[in-house]
Amino acid sequence: MTIFSRIIAGEIPCYKIAENDQFYAFLDINPLTKGHTLVIPKTEEDYLFNLDDELLGDMIIFAKKVALAIEKSVDCIRIGMAVIGMEVPHAHIHLIPITKESDMNFKNQKMKLSSDEMTEIADKIKLNL
Repeated sequence: MTIFSRIIAGEIPCYKIAENDQFYAFLDINPLTKGHTLVIPKTEEDYLFNLDDELLGDMIIFAKKVALAIEKSVDCIRIGMAVIGMEVPHAHIHLIPITKESDMNFKNQKMKLSSDEMTEIADKIKLNL
């Protein structure tokens, strides 16, 4: 069971943004920018492009709704999307609020946000869904 499956199961706490019967979105605890969110399928699959076409399409549509809410909630020009998938063996999409392309560089220093800041960001995004 991956760490993401344990988050979905409620075994590990997170700053949940959205959930439906197929997908789950939550704030990245090591964000590149405020509002950096992960979107995952509830199905445990290691590689995003191993998902069947319909599930992958539905995941992108779910991610779009979350991205539009993030864009309304934090100061940014747009939401960047990244798929790397090497750090956790569970398919996932990064939604990252950006003001410049270099905001998407995963070698950048990660932000250190307090629990209160994370809760405030999550609540604001949820209000804009």
